[in-house]
Amino acid sequence: MAVPKKKTSKSRGKMRRSHWKVSAPGLSVDKKSGLFVMPHRVCPTTGMYKGKRVVNVEEI
Repeated sequence: MAVPKKKTSKSRGKMRRSHWKVSAPGLSVDKKSGLFVMPHRVCPTTGMYKGKRVVNVEEI
């Protein structure tokens, strides 16, 4: 059975986890409204997706 020969220090363990950080979501600008929208999602204000009306905003 594999057993560590020495104790792993706190700094060594934190260095290993240094890439686990959370990144900010990528946002794109909607061409019609000019607001920031998550990519690959329907714009909540205009109801447009890829230049086509997908959802009637009046219904929502």
